[in-house]
Amino acid sequence: MRRRTHGRRGSALLTAAVAVSLAAGCTAGPGAEEDPRAPRPEGSRSAEADPGPVLAVKVDNVRAARPQTGLDAADVVYVEPVEGGLSRLMAIYASQLPESVGPVRSARESDLELLRQFDRPTLAFSGAQSKLLPLIDEAPLRAEPPGEGSDAYLRDEDRPAPHNLYLRPGRLLPKPAGPDALTTGFRYGEAPEGGRAESSRTVRYPSASFTFTWSGSRDRWLVAMDQDPARTADGGRLAPATVVVQHVDVRESDLRDFRGNHSPYVESVGSGEAEVLRDGRVHEATWKRGTAADGTSFTAEDGAPLEFAEGQVWVVFVDSTREP
Repeated sequence: MRRRTHGRRGSALLTAAVAVSLAAGCTAGPGAEEDPRAPRPEGSRSAEADPGPVLAVKVDNVRAARPQTGLDAADVVYVEPVEGGLSRLMAIYASQLPESVGPVRSARESDLELLRQFDRPTLAFSGAQSKLLPLIDEAPLRAEPPGEGSDAYLRDEDRPAPHNLYLRPGRLLPKPAGPDALTTGFRYGEAPEGGRAESSRTVRYPSASFTFTWSGSRDRWLVAMDQDPARTADGGRLAPATVVVQHVDVRESDLRDFRGNHSPYVESVGSGEAEVLRDGRVHEATWKRGTAADGTSFTAEDGAPLEFAEGQVWVVFVDSTREP
C-alpha cells in the first residue's frame, strides 16, 4: 500500500526506600504565551473550562528499561522513532496519576509540536540536547526535568543508570486533569462498519519492533516489544483498547545526539494514512492535523469519522517512506 503524507517543514514505585540521585545540568524555564485551543470535534469527549494540564512523561523503551512502571495508567501512549533505529515512548496522563512512572528519559524536538495540542501540558523528562533546551523554555508547556530541590524524581539503585530514574507524578500535580483535558481530537464510540479481521499486527523500526495481538477474552490488544511480552512492573500485560499505526513524514532534525547523529523529527502536523486497530479488526483510515494547536482526526474509508474503543490508545508513528 502506497503511503502518503503532507507534513509541514520546519508497580507502583519501589516499596523500599531508595536514594535520590538526580541528573544535573537540566533546567527549563517558564513557557511562552499560551496558544489558542482548537474547538473540540463534535461527538468527542466534552469540553470543560480549565480542566488542568495533562502530564506527559518521556519513557525509556530499551530492553534494560523494561518492565516500565506506570504505562498501564496512561490515557495515550505515543511511540516515537529515535536515534539508532530505536523507539521512545511518551505517556499522556489525564484520567489518573499513577504512583510512579519510568524509567524517565530525554525529550526530543518533535515532542514540542506533538504537545501543542494540549493546553500548557506538564512535560517530565530527564534532560535534552543543549540546543533543544531553549526551545523547551519557549514552548507553551511546563517543563519539569529533575533538578536540585525537587522531590518528584528518585533513582532505583538496583537498576543501571540511565535506566533507573522514576517520576512521582503526585509531586508535580495535585490531581489528574480529567479526560476533558485530552484535546487529542480522538473520538470514542461504537465500532465502525467494515474493516478486516486481524489477530496480530507488527510494526518494525530499524532496531525495534512492536506486535499487537488481539485478546478476545480481554477485548484488548496485548503488546509485545522486540518479540517479548510487554509487562507492567507487577507482571500484568500492557493492553490498549485501540492501536493506531500512523504514517507520517520523518525527517532529520537539525539537532544531533552526543554521537553526532541527527535525531528523527516526526511531522505530526499534516495528513496521511493510518490503520486503526480495535475490536480485533483493522480499519484503513486517513488522519489530519491542520495546525500544531489542533488534535488529530481520523476518517474511515467511507468518509465518516472513525471512533476509537473506550480505553487506552497507543499511537505508533511510522515513516511513510518505509513499510512497517
